Amino acid sequence: MESTIVMINLFGAVALLLFGLAQVKDGMTRAFGVRLRSGLALGTRGPFRSFFAGFVATVALQSSTATALMIASFVERNLVRARMAQIVLLGANVGTAVTAWLVATGIESVSPLVILIGIVFYKSSSSTARQGLGSALVGIGLMLLSLHLLSLATEPMRQSPALGAFLTLLDGAWPVALAFSTVLAIISSSSLAVVVLIISLTAMGILSPALTVILVLGANLGGAVPPVIATMKAAASARRVTLGNLIVRGVGCLAVLPFAGQVAELLALLPLPAAKLPVDVHLAFNLVVALILWPLSGPLSKLMERLVPEEKQPETGPKYLDDSALSNPVVALSGATREVLRVGDIIESMLIRTMRAFNDNNLAPLKDVGELERQVDALQQEVKIYLSRLGRQGITGESAARSIVIIDYAINLEHVGDIIEKGLQEQVRKKIANGLKFSDDGYKELANLFNLTIENLRIAQTIFVTRDAGLARQLVEVKVDVRRMEKQSSERHLARLRDGRLDSLQTSSLHLDMLRDLKRVNAHLVSVAYPILDESGLLTESRLRSSSAS
Repeated sequence: MESTIVMINLFGAVALLLFGLAQVKDGMTRAFGVRLRSGLALGTRGPFRSFFAGFVATVALQSSTATALMIASFVERNLVRARMAQIVLLGANVGTAVTAWLVATGIESVSPLVILIGIVFYKSSSSTARQGLGSALVGIGLMLLSLHLLSLATEPMRQSPALGAFLTLLDGAWPVALAFSTVLAIISSSSLAVVVLIISLTAMGILSPALTVILVLGANLGGAVPPVIATMKAAASARRVTLGNLIVRGVGCLAVLPFAGQVAELLALLPLPAAKLPVDVHLAFNLVVALILWPLSGPLSKLMERLVPEEKQPETGPKYLDDSALSNPVVALSGATREVLRVGDIIESMLIRTMRAFNDNNLAPLKDVGELERQVDALQQEVKIYLSRLGRQGITGESAARSIVIIDYAINLEHVGDIIEKGLQEQVRKKIANGLKFSDDGYKELANLFNLTIENLRIAQTIFVTRDAGLARQLVEVKVDVRRMEKQSSERHLARLRDGRLDSLQTSSLHLDMLRDLKRVNAHLVSVAYPILDESGLLTESRLRSSSAS
């Protein structure tokens, strides 16, 4: 029973430490997030500034992981050079070590005062910055308090035979001790938390100096792993930064591992308190690694380019807009037509993915909808620029009219993409995320309208190419069917609400919003038919003529 209480106290103290770290990070982000990000981005124009920027950001955020992820995102957007990013992370590693050294200076007794000041800051102001600073101070106070609790929690472990046997095992198997500490740092996502735990065990006098060095090395190695995991799906440039940092720490750990005993003896010769050996090792290791790797940051960046090559990106730019064809309007218009048809195919993929997510109650098909919409935006912009350049060649008559039709259809498709991404996709996400279920009738009405919309898009694509007046007339007539379906579905939905149907009550706004957006999509698709009907004399100013008039 006593051992259970000891473990609960120990894990509770570690949890409080991690919570305090998270509070500091969130509070400093709220208070100085924009300044930290801009400072990190702008402060990387030279090696010294890069090192200092990484150091300051990490001390402020209490997280080298957060700094690593920020700098990786800047590299991905070409805001920071890869070599400077590696130096930033060297500074971040030293920043983490300095933080651990400050935390271990024995000032945990002031934790109540720091928490009190943080609460006063948080409660006495409506300013986001002051509230963020207050939250960060509360986090620092909780971290200091956790040190005191860790000391109390580990005190009964001094006489534990099981712990003694375990530490003896680790002391005789340094690679196992390194792996154990590494795993702890990965699980907690914080090398600082593991170093603080090692400090508590060292203060009890149950760790040999050599084992202390090994455990600190493992904490350093494990602290570099979470950023690598977090950037696994990022661009190659971002992955190079975090993986390079992991390799630097890994090489450093492997280099020191055989000499852990000598390192401990060397530090023992210095006038440093034995109880603070973990933070001294932590700081010394990161300073030495920074001094050695700083001049090698360039070769390291080149090595990472070879280890993590650029992935072959799917071709997202225009395929059929040939600049050399601008001197021949017929060929240029043909290329623009093919490019806009490609935009329509992307829109169809977006619609099908959204419908599949709606039908299967699964978010996975929506994963690429946002990226497809950005591709639609980019392509329609390229088409407009291309045709404006063609217009400057002095095209007239049928070519000029055709150019306007192509641009109009491209713009309408772009509007459809916006509706799918910002409307239909978000509504389907709400349905799935909130576990909502439409009534059987409501579901069938929406599914039928989805299918009709996809069919109308395919007809619109055909009309755009063939300029078939019969198909154009058919599409305009279908618009009336869509309007009727939307009206009838709304009326039936309201009738179900009056009947008190719970499923209809829960999905009321979603149902009506999806009906509205599908109707808007169809209205944009039908627009491709109007110029053709107007040329054929089948369109009055306000409506389609009757069959007898044709």
